Parts: sequence; C-alpha cells; structure tokens
Amino acid sequence: MQAMQSGATARYAKVIEVSKRIRWDIERDVIRGRNFDVTKKYLPDGLSFAPSLEFLGKDEKRLFSQIQGRTYANIFGLVERFIPPMVIAASKDHWFGDQTAFEALLRFSDEELKHQELFRRIEAMIAPAMPVGYTFMPEPNAVANAVLSKSQWAVLGLTCDIELFTQAHYRESIERDDELSELWKDVFLFHWKEESQHAILDELEWVREDAKLTAEQRDRAVDDLIGLVGAVDGILQMQAKADTDYLLRVCGRMFGAVEVKKIGDTFLKAYRWQYIGSGVSDERFQKILGGMVSEAQMGRIGAALKPLL
Repeated sequence: MQAMQSGATARYAKVIEVSKRIRWDIERDVIRGRNFDVTKKYLPDGLSFAPSLEFLGKDEKRLFSQIQGRTYANIFGLVERFIPPMVIAASKDHWFGDQTAFEALLRFSDEELKHQELFRRIEAMIAPAMPVGYTFMPEPNAVANAVLSKSQWAVLGLTCDIELFTQAHYRESIERDDELSELWKDVFLFHWKEESQHAILDELEWVREDAKLTAEQRDRAVDDLIGLVGAVDGILQMQAKADTDYLLRVCGRMFGAVEVKKIGDTFLKAYRWQYIGSGVSDERFQKILGGMVSEAQMGRIGAALKPLL
C-alpha cells in the first residue's frame, strides 16, 4: 500500500512540475492581439462532418464549421463550470495528508478557472464577427448544479472522459488542419497542454474514489454516469436544433425539407461524436473504466450508449 501511495505521489509531483513549466497567460501567450480569421474554418472536417453536406457550397461549409466552433468553445466553458468545485471537493481528502496531491489539485482548479475565462473571451471575440442571432441554449450554473448532484465517482468519470477527448480532438484533428484559423488552433494548443495534465489527475482521483466504494455504491455510481451521459445528449440535441435554426436564418438561401433534415441530423451527429463517441471510445478511457466496473456494468453502459452512437 505504501508503495502504491509513493507511486501516486510521484505522479502528482510530475503534474506539478509540468504545470509550472507550461503555465500560460490568455492575452500574452494565446490571443497576442489577434482576431479570429473569418475566412477560415474553426473546426476541422473530422469533427464538424461538414463534407457530408454535399449540397452546401464552400462558404456555407465554412459557416457550418464556424457555428460548430463557437458552440465547441461554449460547451467547454459550460463543462468547466462544474470541474473546479468537483476538484476542490476531491482535494478535501488530501488537506491533512498528501500535500503534493493537494497542491496538484489546487493547480488543476486554478487552471480550469482560467479556461473558463479563455472561453468567455473567445465568445466575446467571435460574436461581433458572425451574423446576429446565435444562441447558446444551456445555462451553465444550472447544468453545473445538476452534474454535481451526482456521485463523485460519476462526475470524475465524466470529467476524465471530457479531458481525454479534448486531447484526441487536438492531436488527431485540430493540429493537422492547415485550413483552420491560426488563433483557433492556438487556443486549443494551449488548452490541450494543460488538459493533458488534468487527465492524469482525473484518473488518479477516479481510481482513488473507486477504492472507497462498496459494490452497491459502485453500481449506483454507474447508473449516475449513465444518467450524466444522457443529460449531455439532451444538451446536444437542444443545441443542435438551435444551431440548425441559426444556420438556416443566416445562410442567405432556402433549403428543401430533405436538406434541412440532413443539416440538423449532421449537427447532432457531429456533436454526439465530439462530446460522447470520441471520449467513450478512447482506449485509455476504456482501460480506466474497465479496471473498475464489472462486465455486467460495462454492458449496461454500452447499452445506454448504443442509441447515441
């Protein structure tokens, strides 16, 4: 047990070391006096699914990606509203124990508060450059309260999932696309740098929390996690409809009923991939989750996900 604790402490210490080394400032390092280039995409095709809308012209596909990019930033601002309180709650167990772990989690919380500010800054910069009428539907504080009403195990699981898919999105799609706004790429480069450390802490705390649970408590926590994924999907459905309506209003031309349906379906399909599919299919997430739950519990999770994917 002591060896396991020493190993965990070393991982917490490494996160602190990296956190100090890569620390960045929103204005000095990320924005640097620049604006978003409205002649370029904000999300890559692999995330936006824009190429599947063959009836859209090049400019319309770019607008489609920019709407998704705006929502992408707002979704991250939303989820990072509940993460600092969750991290502070997790840190309580370390208050009078492992001070290295305590410092790592305090840094985690501080960085997530900075990310919230970053995404508020993005929205303020993007709004004047896009046609009026965009609406972000979820209310962040209401969502955060609802999430934090669930078990700590489930909230840690959801957070780990989010921070793992953030890394996958950057490495596999955003970094590689030369047609994206350079400022947009930098926003998610710097975001990725810190999220890669947060995912380590998510794993450490999730496994530590799991060790406290009885079999019955874990079974209820699995239900909570399934419920949280369902709630995320509800948000995505609501926002996909709002973004579809916005595109149809500002696009400058009429679409047939079949085309309108495909636009709406593609918004929702892209959002479900971005915020659910790309995370739950992540190999590292599967390994962490699989190490804690039973085969039957994993089957329940898979059955709940199947209609969404």
